[in-house]
Amino acid sequence: MKNKLIASISLFIVIALLTGCSIILPADTPTDEPAGTSNDSLPEGDVQDSMNEPGESPEVTQTDAEQPIDPEPPTDAEPAEPQEDEDDGIPVVYFTEIITPESLVAIYEALGAEPTGNIAIKIHTGEPPNSNYLRPELIGDLVRLIGGTLVETNTVGGQRASTDRHMRVARNHGFVDLAPFELLDADGEISLPITVGEVLDEVVVGASFPNYDYYVVISHFKGHGSAGYGGAIKNLSIGIASAAGKSLIHSGGARRTGWSGDQDAFLKGMAEAATAIADYLDGNVLYINVMNRLSVDCDCLGNPAEPDMHDIGVLASLDPVALDQACVDLVYAADDGASLIGRIEARNGILTLVHSEAIGLGSRTYRLVNID
Repeated sequence: MKNKLIASISLFIVIALLTGCSIILPADTPTDEPAGTSNDSLPEGDVQDSMNEPGESPEVTQTDAEQPIDPEPPTDAEPAEPQEDEDDGIPVVYFTEIITPESLVAIYEALGAEPTGNIAIKIHTGEPPNSNYLRPELIGDLVRLIGGTLVETNTVGGQRASTDRHMRVARNHGFVDLAPFELLDADGEISLPITVGEVLDEVVVGASFPNYDYYVVISHFKGHGSAGYGGAIKNLSIGIASAAGKSLIHSGGARRTGWSGDQDAFLKGMAEAATAIADYLDGNVLYINVMNRLSVDCDCLGNPAEPDMHDIGVLASLDPVALDQACVDLVYAADDGASLIGRIEARNGILTLVHSEAIGLGSRTYRLVNID
């Protein structure tokens, strides 16, 4: 166990050097043994602190970022040692290497959240014919446990660009049979103000968005042709935005059609849109990322590149920034993550995390708790 922890620390230090992060370790952590390789690249209970990003170093402290309430530990698992500091303000990210219907239920229960009222479960229906979207067979037990409505929005192009065609895809992919299903923008769109914007002053979402009291955001973490990677932040922003809202984000506020625009403005716009939506929900939201089928391409492509790295696991948090940061760190720690790392860096994808933290969406510092 000690050797595994040493290996994990070494990998974590490599991540820090690559992504501009620093590591906070317990004072009695041993560091005098040679490192090896391990799948446990982020040891249970370690705190990841990512305050200084090369080329962009906002003065952000833990009190500047939104501080989610620490969730209750799972009742059927021993809490990690660092969780005794329940008031330190560091968000918890739960992790399991197991990717099954049962593990999704387990990690949801680990969060200790109790959604009430009209619950929306945000998914991605996947672009035909061969998208890597999360299958109903995988998420079905969790969806039935929560008992909410599956929600999505229309896209700018492809087979999901109109309500009729998108509903056909949802039906063919098994989502309509799994649970009640709604396209949030089927009956129009509304605007939410962005008060922290550097790029955007509004996010345009589906008109039915406010009809739900609580959102469960289930995301397939993978690469993305524009954003570098897609996870909780993208699913919260682009995923809930209407087609016009998607274009507004992609173009950095320049237009409501098409995809093109300044790259960094797009990445910041995604962070700003997600922040406005999270602020509107006022804590009534949780996030689950599934790290399987880790292609460099997104689920909006019908024929994405075949993944060339192993599946990693399932992660969950009440903080979308902490959650996506943990997923990125696990990719950097993997010995077969070169393609996805290349995609993230080619698109400057880390900027979304940096800007999200700077404007208060969440924290890049987190505590990882393994529930296995």
